Amino acid sequence: MTIRRPRLPRTRAGRRRLVQAVMAGCVLGLLPATWLYVSTSDRIGTTAQAPSREVAVVFGAGLWDGEPSPYLAHRLDAAAKLYRAGRIQVVLVTGDNSREDYDEPDAMRAYLTRHGVPDRRIVSDYAGFDTWDSCVRAKKIFGVDRAVLISQDFHIRRAVALCEAAGVDSYGVGVAAKHDVTWLYGGAREVLAAGKAALDAVFEPDPRFLGPKEQGVARASAAAR
Repeated sequence: MTIRRPRLPRTRAGRRRLVQAVMAGCVLGLLPATWLYVSTSDRIGTTAQAPSREVAVVFGAGLWDGEPSPYLAHRLDAAAKLYRAGRIQVVLVTGDNSREDYDEPDAMRAYLTRHGVPDRRIVSDYAGFDTWDSCVRAKKIFGVDRAVLISQDFHIRRAVALCEAAGVDSYGVGVAAKHDVTWLYGGAREVLAAGKAALDAVFEPDPRFLGPKEQGVARASAAAR
């Protein structure tokens, strides 16, 4: 079986149309990423700039041998720093627990307690399978109206935009990270993920698992007063 290679148009007009089509595709592909940047430009900062809010939401970022990956540990360190500074009162950890042998929220909880956050101030969301699910569940299941969101700088704009779309007044803390292979992969992935984020914000699909409302955040907030 012979596979024919694609041929460039032979005419100048044909080549011009091809270039225009490629440029249009690039522009359309970058529109969602541009939307994320523009819509969140005044809602991103560092831990020092974060406003005081009752709740911080920390998004899962993988486990290594049952412990938070370095990227996730950096997010949790930022949450612990905000708690010790009195800027937040409750930490909602949201991640994947779809398998019995993989439990991001409990690993995140254990890490935070080792770093000075009382267990009673931590609430676990075991069905944060992606960013949109975590944001919708924070609003609909846990009753979060305002929050500081914590993630790496390459992901935080998408988190803020999606939580805003889900009804959570959000400020994002972008945690700095070493520009290694993981960072490069994460940055490239965000260009593609921006398209899904735009669709989620427009069509507002239900998360993979919704379930009944939970009072964990309300109880932890009441105990902090």
